[in-house]
Amino acid sequence: MFTTLLTVLWRVLEVLTATLGLATLVATLLPLLRRESWWIRVFDFPRLQVVGVCVLVLVAGLLLDFQHEDWYGPALLVAVAAATVYQVVRILPYTPFMRKQALPSTRPLDDRDCQISLLVTNVLMTNRDASRCLGVIRHADPDLILAVETDDWWLDQLRGLEKDYPYTAYAPLPNTYGLLLFSRLPLHEPQIRFLMDDDVPSFHGFVELPCGVKVRLHGLHPKPPAPQEAKTSTRRDAELLLVGHEIENHEGPTIVAGDMNDVAWSHTSELFRRISCLLDPRIGRGLLPTFHADHHLLRWPLDHVFHSAHFKVARMERLPHIGSDHFPIFIQLSYEPKAESQQLKNVERPDEEDWEEAREKIQKGRQEEQEEETGEASGNKPPYVPGELQSRLLPGL
Repeated sequence: MFTTLLTVLWRVLEVLTATLGLATLVATLLPLLRRESWWIRVFDFPRLQVVGVCVLVLVAGLLLDFQHEDWYGPALLVAVAAATVYQVVRILPYTPFMRKQALPSTRPLDDRDCQISLLVTNVLMTNRDASRCLGVIRHADPDLILAVETDDWWLDQLRGLEKDYPYTAYAPLPNTYGLLLFSRLPLHEPQIRFLMDDDVPSFHGFVELPCGVKVRLHGLHPKPPAPQEAKTSTRRDAELLLVGHEIENHEGPTIVAGDMNDVAWSHTSELFRRISCLLDPRIGRGLLPTFHADHHLLRWPLDHVFHSAHFKVARMERLPHIGSDHFPIFIQLSYEPKAESQQLKNVERPDEEDWEEAREKIQKGRQEEQEEETGEASGNKPPYVPGELQSRLLPGL
């Protein structure tokens, strides 16, 4: 009887290990498809978790003697080992083991004339404890605050910041895509735009450093590929690449920040980095996962700051829990005249294939949006013009 139970248990473990192994292969192969369906793109996210399961499968497979099974046992172990190597290679740039893409600043942290600090926070619209968020903001003391998932209630709670942050741009919405920007530095040409969705705002403008340098600033929060939000990643990708296309024609200092609802190592994020010629300060510093704040084993970096080679990184860190499902992210950048030439070799450049893919994704995003709108609204949308940032301004801004 005992021997029978052991045999059954052994068989169950074999089946479970084989099933997990096949699942890791599916999770590794599906993201290679350039399809935008949410159930494919969702596998861009958990690469670190997939590595963990791969290692578990390899250890279990060896203990269960898979290598001496028929052909399928060794084949499965080899395939899972290859998947592990591939996933690690994709994640490795975003660890401290690799060379930093954005160089560290050597200026003192208190030399603020040509520095800018930014805090990005997804507050979770249903979170009704603003005190923790305000406490983190006060402690971090950033120059700019970009708060997303903000409705009118959150605007009322954060209005007290206006005393120290007199330059603002507001688009509070009840749909989890509201956006608020607070700045202690002067804003120039601030605009709230709706790039791909009528109900998803983004910020675009310039912020002036104390030394007089004007920095182009974009704040984004596109919809994620999820069945309850967007069935595809098409418009998320298009919004990011549309901004990247615009930045490519701008030679001045630039920052793009926000909850991108995409991980740094996804194909689209890497394509955006090449199209915009921006740097990712996470590369060589660490994953700094910001979502999900409540689940230690299911976290990945969704909140990002990209910047041009004019800046070096003085400081970057993930901030404490504020009651949201996201951790805030903080970065302090130093504008340095020699930084651009020193970091030029680190800037990734697009090739013609990248440009063609970006144009196709933007056109596809426009088409998907028009298909969701009724006839008259669709007819009012102008076609995409390369190099031009198509947008609609928020009335009354």
